[in-house]
Amino acid sequence: MRINLDPKQLPDRWYNIVPDLDFPFPPPMSPTGYPMSARDLDPIAPHAIGLQEIERKEREIPIPKEVRELYLEWRPTPLYRAERLERTLGTPARIYCKHEGSSFSGSHEANTALAQVHYAASEGVKRLVTATGSGEWGASLAIACNYFGIRCRVYMVRSSYEEKVYGRHVMEILGAEIVSSPSESTRVGRKVLGEDPDSPGSLNIALSEAFENAYAHDDTKFCWGTVMNHVVLHQTIIGLEARLQMRQADAYPDILIGAAAGGTSFGGLVFPFCQDQKRETRMVAVETAAAPSLSRGRYAYDYADAGGLSALLKMYTLGHGFIPPGIRAGGMRYHGISPLVSAFYREKKIEARTSTQSQAFAAGITFARAEGFIPSPESSYAVRAVIDEALACKEKKQRKNILFVLSGNSNLDVDTFRGSLDGTVQDQPFLEDRVEKALKELPEVASE
Repeated sequence: MRINLDPKQLPDRWYNIVPDLDFPFPPPMSPTGYPMSARDLDPIAPHAIGLQEIERKEREIPIPKEVRELYLEWRPTPLYRAERLERTLGTPARIYCKHEGSSFSGSHEANTALAQVHYAASEGVKRLVTATGSGEWGASLAIACNYFGIRCRVYMVRSSYEEKVYGRHVMEILGAEIVSSPSESTRVGRKVLGEDPDSPGSLNIALSEAFENAYAHDDTKFCWGTVMNHVVLHQTIIGLEARLQMRQADAYPDILIGAAAGGTSFGGLVFPFCQDQKRETRMVAVETAAAPSLSRGRYAYDYADAGGLSALLKMYTLGHGFIPPGIRAGGMRYHGISPLVSAFYREKKIEARTSTQSQAFAAGITFARAEGFIPSPESSYAVRAVIDEALACKEKKQRKNILFVLSGNSNLDVDTFRGSLDGTVQDQPFLEDRVEKALKELPEVASE
């Protein structure tokens, strides 16, 4: 069953949850220990983005007309009831899927790519740089840059650059300049390669290289694909639509589920539902067992990147120097989680659980065989939790409404699922000794 919204129902404002929080929310900090302003972020980001990052009073932020018109090319996205999956599992639960894989880039990242490139173009930026794992974010940014006539450079994590060639090829076809990270083109990259010439790279290393490149060019700004408050803000379009669609289905969610890589698609789904304070809904963030920031990290101020070029963010972190093992869900190979999602976990308002990649991909295959389309590797982690919750409902004979966000399709990652079937994709361990070492290197402001 498909639940659609009329295009006229497309929200015209993003939802900023910060003014509605009932607990203190730590601001981004400078390395010297003072709260950062939008002006402090100007060297790296468009000024409008800096303002959105620190906005604490306005709960509704207007979506620019040009961005909303582009959204209308694929939004509102559909919400499906996964009835075939329900029958496969024999569960009385009702499973609903907010499907973000129908965007022009095949993932939820298009929601923030268009917004960030719009603001950059409005301020005369000529070139944008970013970091990507599997390539969905890089492809989203490349497309948006083409729409607004801006050049694009993408630092792609080396393990993904070598294993996920389709993602790299798509970005190249779209006109982006792709650099395997770590690279010899930046100070940070040369340092990493000097210590480990075979480094698989990581998102925090690729971020440092992109930051360094942005600081070195006056006509260049950096775009974030995840973690930051403004990215969560742009992703609330997901939950705002889903809230209307679930009302239309007369099925308020008892459980909300999303994969937690940087946490922005998860936050984008769940935060709009937090406006319904009289309703009790469980919110479950699903991490990879190889890099479980919420479950095994420390709540502290830390850098978003390996080289310490970013603002300090209060978040659950495994340490900015931690390089996760080479799991196939490249978007989940990161050391931290969105400060907003982290604060919610700190306040025990959300749950966190972990899944190995074999567990996640097996769930993704079960979903694909029931529903007919293959989720992205990252979304498969959410599907794992959905199936577990649905089976728990079966055991307890409970009819609950489960809503999850399928943040992307598998267009760039079919080899991952093929490898899951033939046994070539193996689970990767949680490298606790490396995490302990990385946590010892947190910046001093993180000692609070």
